[in-house]
Amino acid sequence: MTTNSDKLRLVGVWSPPGSHSAGWRMPDSPEGDSYSFEHLKAVAQRLEAAKLDAMFFADSNLMQIAPQIESGDIGGERFTRIVRMEALSMIAALSAVTERMGFIATATTTYNEPYSLARRFATIDYLSGGRAGWNLVTSQHEGEAQNFNKTEHMAHDLRYERAEEFFDVCAGLWDCWEEGALVVDKENARYSDMSKIHVLNHKGKQFSVKGPLNVPRSPQGRPIVAQAGASGPGRELAARISDIIFLATSDVDACKAFTDDVRERAVRMGRPANAFKAMPGFTPIVGRTESEAKEHYERLNSLVTDEQGLSALRRVAGGLDLTQFPLDGPMPELPPTNGPQARQQIVKDWVKADPSMTLRDVGRRFAASDGHHQVYGTPEQIADIMEDFFRKGACDGFCVIFPYFMRGITDFTDLVVPELQRRGLFRTEYEGHTLRENLGLEEPKSIFA
Repeated sequence: MTTNSDKLRLVGVWSPPGSHSAGWRMPDSPEGDSYSFEHLKAVAQRLEAAKLDAMFFADSNLMQIAPQIESGDIGGERFTRIVRMEALSMIAALSAVTERMGFIATATTTYNEPYSLARRFATIDYLSGGRAGWNLVTSQHEGEAQNFNKTEHMAHDLRYERAEEFFDVCAGLWDCWEEGALVVDKENARYSDMSKIHVLNHKGKQFSVKGPLNVPRSPQGRPIVAQAGASGPGRELAARISDIIFLATSDVDACKAFTDDVRERAVRMGRPANAFKAMPGFTPIVGRTESEAKEHYERLNSLVTDEQGLSALRRVAGGLDLTQFPLDGPMPELPPTNGPQARQQIVKDWVKADPSMTLRDVGRRFAASDGHHQVYGTPEQIADIMEDFFRKGACDGFCVIFPYFMRGITDFTDLVVPELQRRGLFRTEYEGHTLRENLGLEEPKSIFA
């Protein structure tokens, strides 16, 4: 029998109209506005009713078909996921219509400033009662640079160097207010205890920030920080700062190797091995029978177009124009990229494992899964896979990615979650009120305490 500390952690991903490029074409996918607040609220409240730890919002500062728009040649391509609502605004709104579930918003260190971002997250964390999280990214999409008065994307290693200092500034600003600094003592005319509010005075290579923040410390100390870097610099950063590590792999041994590697790096940096929760991306396509699940899976994949496949691969192509190659020919060798290096390596690993894969095959598979672990089966079969990863120490839980809304969510919350609960693998009630408490993570000590 597992205890609360031994249970799976689950984060649900919001990626309308669904993570699967063809999910929006399914008959039961909504035809209306899947970005409306009412729809968003319904998703959040369903995930909270299922007792998920958090709802995660991917984000970027780029419309990924920008090259076609710029040239005026978008042809007949039917793109999906071109709408990205700003993530911090969404989690602020949703924290007001939920009570226990956390919210994790993506925000880049490459195209933000630490004081303003730290202040926004601190505000949401305080107002939500300690339920905010930051998915720290360095921006995978090279085209984001041109939306921020730059002509070129910062080099990969420099992005991570900036990210490290960016986090240090944010963490320092969050620590400027100690617990109990806000007194509000009317009788003695004492609004705050200024001995518990500190000036940061950070001066580094990238940033000079005085501080302090003008936002009190939240009930969970400071926002949860998630990170998904899989390159060498990404793993180093994750080991040093992360409360949650997101990763993409379909192999339990590779997942365990990754998790063990980052834990070893964390220990070398003076952190405990259990300082973070490792949560691989996982896309379950569920059916009440195996044949129903297989039919659903094959129907979804049959709706992916070749144009969507090439569009999805553009992100990892390293600037190579894939349209010049025959779709039924071999997958061309991809040049090094200044974008998502780990995702590009996933594509290369697919082809290495199965050299018969054509450009068409690779594109459609990437459009359907984005490199994540995509499986189909009954609730019992899905739970078997999740339990296997968990029992082998490969991960602490999963970042559950839904192929489309609402069926992807209802299938998981109505069918898979009860099976996980029946096995004692997942909670039936929240353990705490803050995201940090529910994840089973200790509150970090203030550097000024």
